[in-house]
Amino acid sequence: MKHFDYIFTGSGLAALMTVYKMVQSGKFKDKSILLLDDNSKKTNDRTWCFWEKENSVWDSIVSKKWNSALFANSDFNRNLDLQPYQYYKIQGLDFYNFVFELLSKQENITFLKEKVTDINELENHVYVASENNQFTCNQVFNSIFNKAALVQQTKFPVLQQHFIGWSIKSAEAVFNPEQAVFMDFSVEQKGNTRFMYILPVSKNEALLEYTLFSAELLKHEEYESEIENYIRKLGISQYEIIEKEQGSIPMTCYPFWKKNSKRVLNIGTAGGWTKASTGYTFKNSDKHSTRLIALLQKETDFRKFHRKTKFWFYDLLLLDILDRQNELGSRIFSSMFKNGNPALIFKFLDEETTLFEDIKVILKCPKRLFIKALFKSGRYL
Repeated sequence: MKHFDYIFTGSGLAALMTVYKMVQSGKFKDKSILLLDDNSKKTNDRTWCFWEKENSVWDSIVSKKWNSALFANSDFNRNLDLQPYQYYKIQGLDFYNFVFELLSKQENITFLKEKVTDINELENHVYVASENNQFTCNQVFNSIFNKAALVQQTKFPVLQQHFIGWSIKSAEAVFNPEQAVFMDFSVEQKGNTRFMYILPVSKNEALLEYTLFSAELLKHEEYESEIENYIRKLGISQYEIIEKEQGSIPMTCYPFWKKNSKRVLNIGTAGGWTKASTGYTFKNSDKHSTRLIALLQKETDFRKFHRKTKFWFYDLLLLDILDRQNELGSRIFSSMFKNGNPALIFKFLDEETTLFEDIKVILKCPKRLFIKALFKSGRYL
């Protein structure tokens, strides 16, 4: 039975970011590392977006940047000047290829395309089994999401950011390639929080995603029907679908960190690394993975990794409102973006604001809704 220093069970965004930074740090050359996943990451299965002020390690694989974004609902449109931020887009396959190109050159790193079947923490090591092999290691980074455990609990609200997206090429030049559509709530809400999200790459090409923040998923054809309706509303009569993608990202303040142990750390979605109030994953995973690399160089107990912040509580209040009255999402986000400072809002969503700045953002939201949620929040603490 082969032994490793570290085993990654699952090789999604968080795992690949973490192992990439382990290599880049130069501090783990003497550590044996195994990545186990039944997905070889050879397809363009998703798109990640994030906003950033400065250059990052991922700049070489950014496929598009925007300095401006549009927020809209049925009553108003607002052009958002994102400065000093830019909005970045990274294709999943570009990210996978970028990371695996580096990993393939490391003699201490092994990737096996195998499904993990068991993780068992023992007194002095962790036992990991796949369909074909058995291993031991000192510590495990687990990114295999246990959806059943999340859904079965009833204390914390659980919504989903769920969507289907079409990348299209149209005969008509209708898109503004210099401006992303951050949220367009002009679509019919149907008792939910529903919006269109558009990433234009030229006047004739864009990714359009029909997105919901709600508890229940839709039938596949309903997402696509709404995309078709929106395309017609844009004045497009002829178009070609280049690519499709779909996803469902949990939005919850469930305390994933309580599942961490001395030798097993849950990361990514399984560790609560997704921003609960928005479903954004890339930037949060980038921050968490950087902090994890620092921890690994001075600590051996994974239970010391988590830290709860005020932003966990802010997210909880929003999710509590949307869980009880899902149709209020358009009103809440519209109130925030109609008159709010875009750069300050993005700083707030990045969890980098001071308490004074928090208050400036929160006061743009419907106050009565959040005061009511605040009084009910004691049951979560």
